[in-house]
Parts: sequence; structure tokens; C-alpha cells
Amino acid sequence: MTNVQIYVGTYAKYNNGSIYGKWFKLKDYSDYLELQKAIKEYHKDEEDPEFMIQDYECSEIIESLGLISECHISKEIYEIIEEIEDCCYEEEIVEAYIHCFGGANNIQEILDNVNESYCGEFLSDVQFTELLLEEMGDLKPELPSYIHIDWERTASDIMMDYANHNNHYFRLM
Repeated sequence: MTNVQIYVGTYAKYNNGSIYGKWFKLKDYSDYLELQKAIKEYHKDEEDPEFMIQDYECSEIIESLGLISECHISKEIYEIIEEIEDCCYEEEIVEAYIHCFGGANNIQEILDNVNESYCGEFLSDVQFTELLLEEMGDLKPELPSYIHIDWERTASDIMMDYANHNNHYFRLM
């Protein structure tokens, strides 16, 4: 989350043919108010600047929650980033969840759903299925050597109840 940044110009400059502005890295400011103060200071050449976020770089999480847009940055962005950083899951896992199921209206709902549905990281559907069945006790190690399991087909059937992205697996809820 340390890479969240916004490029801020003003509508007046833009309407006069200039995209003059500056990249502001959120990590350089302690909170939303300090960020706003820095933006106002940078554009102090205008009496009452109307800020325009001309570009931004952020994670899929921040984007899916609608925390940044052309004319808006949420006042809660710092608190939400802190919640994500404090949760027990890596950002990549939360992003994988959002990719599989979409975002929600609040980060706490997303984090609760990740906590409830995350199954782990696996190299393939087949590896996931083998370990899942083994943990459930459905895979008996004493099967005779002449019995073969079609793991691709089994994985295909099992995956009807699961979703994955970037090798992160989630149970459908």
C-alpha cells in the first residue's frame, strides 16, 4: 500500500491547456488533512483552486473501493489503508479475493469474507483438490496401486465450489 500516489492539478490550469501538477505519495503524509494541506500549498498560485486528480497509482483494493477518482480522494483512505495493512493477510490475497468476487462497500466486509473463505495458495487446481480431499479424509492412502484417479476431472468438479486468482483459492460463500 506504500505505492499509493495521486497526480494533482487544477481544473483552471487544465482548462487553460496545462496539466501542471505534482505527484503526491500518500505515505509522505500522516493523514488526509496533511495531504490536503500539501496540495493546497503546492497550488497556492490560485485563489480558490479546484483540484483535479489527473492520474493515480494504487492497488486493486483501493480502486475497487472507489477511494480515488478524477475529482475525489476519500477522507477515509488512510484509515482503510491502515486496516488492510493491519489485517493478517497479505495484500495479494485480498486483491485475489476482490478479483474473484468483486469489491464490497466496506473493507471490513471484504476482510471478513477473506477470513471466512480463504483456503490457501496452491500451484494448480489439481494440487488444491488433492490436498483438500486428503484433509477431508476422502482420500484413503491405502488405495490399491491399480486404482487411478482422474485428478483433472475431479479438480474440475471440485472447482465448481471454489474460485482462485494468482494461485490463491477461496471457497464460494
